Amino acid sequence: MQSPLYVFTIEEYLKLEQTSDIRHEYFDGEVFAMAGGSKEHNIITLNVASRLRSQLRGSSCNVFMSDMKVKINLISANQNTNQTIFYYPDVVVSCDSEDKDRYFLNYPCLIIEVLSPSTETIDRREKLINYKKIANLQEYVLISQEEVKVDVYRQHELGKWTIQTLINKDDKLHLDSVGLILDMADIYEDVFTF
Repeated sequence: MQSPLYVFTIEEYLKLEQTSDIRHEYFDGEVFAMAGGSKEHNIITLNVASRLRSQLRGSSCNVFMSDMKVKINLISANQNTNQTIFYYPDVVVSCDSEDKDRYFLNYPCLIIEVLSPSTETIDRREKLINYKKIANLQEYVLISQEEVKVDVYRQHELGKWTIQTLINKDDKLHLDSVGLILDMADIYEDVFTF
């Protein structure tokens, strides 16, 4: 016998997240628990977020790590149905004064995910497709924790997206959305020896 799938309203989901010890992502009524990250994952996330915070301190931009959700409203091609998604990026930056919600962002300009074996496919496919629909998003960055490799998706004029892959220890990650340049050694400090 099959059990019916419970569909959460957005309000139920947001209330659940305020009291839950486990973070959940939300996809049009369905809720998915998130696994914890490795030491390397945490170190890379902290390396990037701390450098972003130092760069953006005193500006109109805010940097968030892991516990801040990004809300995406998707409208179907025929305009008859809407879907709402909440993701928890590893690092996210918003510089938009309209981002006033306490528990989620609507207008991020930069999203960074540190890839894990269990989430890499979702980050590279589902999240890439959905994040690209955020009008304010200028860059989506995927950082490997298994090797020195960073993929940078950038939105250019007229909504066109390009990808740049960095694989050399001497490469520099240019985050144009926030005016920051990171060396690979900055990103991978205490993870890989350069």
